Amino acid sequence: MAGRPHIERVRIRGFRSLADVEFRPQAGASVLIGANGSGKSNVVKFFDMLSWMLKSRKLAEFIGREGGADDQLHGGNQTTPRMEAEIAIRTEAARDDYRFSLAYAHPDALVFTDEAVRHSRDGHEGEPDWYHLGSGHREAHLVEAAQGGVLPQYLDPQPARTVTDLLRNCATYQFHNTGAISNLKKSWDAEDHARLRSDAGNLAAVLYRLEREQLGRYELILRHIRRVLPGFDRFQIEEQHRKVALRWDSRHSDKTYGAHLTSDGSLRFFALATLLNLPAEMLPDVLLLDEPELGLHPKAIALIGDMIDAVAEERQVIVATQSPHLVDHFELNQVFVLELDDGRTELHQRDSEDLQRWLDDFSVGELWQKNLLGGRP
Repeated sequence: MAGRPHIERVRIRGFRSLADVEFRPQAGASVLIGANGSGKSNVVKFFDMLSWMLKSRKLAEFIGREGGADDQLHGGNQTTPRMEAEIAIRTEAARDDYRFSLAYAHPDALVFTDEAVRHSRDGHEGEPDWYHLGSGHREAHLVEAAQGGVLPQYLDPQPARTVTDLLRNCATYQFHNTGAISNLKKSWDAEDHARLRSDAGNLAAVLYRLEREQLGRYELILRHIRRVLPGFDRFQIEEQHRKVALRWDSRHSDKTYGAHLTSDGSLRFFALATLLNLPAEMLPDVLLLDEPELGLHPKAIALIGDMIDAVAEERQVIVATQSPHLVDHFELNQVFVLELDDGRTELHQRDSEDLQRWLDDFSVGELWQKNLLGGRP
């Protein structure tokens, strides 16, 4: 990760259960742990909101899809009439900061009351000035600032561009939906293969591309799958009328199996093994994985941990999990504990020096199970 822009710090106030949370993720992999309802998914959802806000300037659509503005504010708009956030992006020799506040407005909408950006070069004393991007608007002005608009003519738009490029390139992946009408079980446009979608609906198209253009990567994915599913031989994906569907061959029969005949855990592992072994040009800058362990065997979870380690050498990865098996794969300084206190999410890390006598005998996952980290699973 050396030299690559990454999220250094996030302060979130007023978003769902995140009444006031500061999160300093690692440049590589960070793991969020905690009980059900502690706020892990809300941290992930906040980054999802940023992506909607900056990628296609569809904050209003995100709010509508998520139940309205009142549902996004901690305790509703009567308790929290405004949410605020500040994000710091670390580059090789500088830091670029972005902040915004969104106030509740009728009918059930959010309006920007502040939006600003600033640039700090390492070695310079004092805090730099914030440059304000206006107020009263309903979609982010940062995108315009990155293109040279909104800011005064004498200002360099590069800091706004750095923040925009990184935050719009955060991608959240959740492969929980493997039901009968899941996108994974549908035929898909064969040309929709630039990136794996958040629900892996285009998995067949991505694998079809890799088999044709990145055969080494494709074969690596197959080997990983065979380590967990010994009966798996290879995918059998063919284009028909510009559509592809997920199908695979078994080592134990001549039958080709479709996604509808594949277990939920196997489908999720297909998706994870593909995502975490994609070439760099097909990966986002920041990957957020929401409970990737769901429905997987401990052996598969351990392998996912290895893959996350590999990806984290090139990309920032944030994982929300309840699996001690996955937590076992990481160092204590990579683990962030979330707990709910009177409806508010509290986020903290434990000092490894305080726990050293325990770490000599127990893994990080075991410490969590013993409730020595908090956030009892």
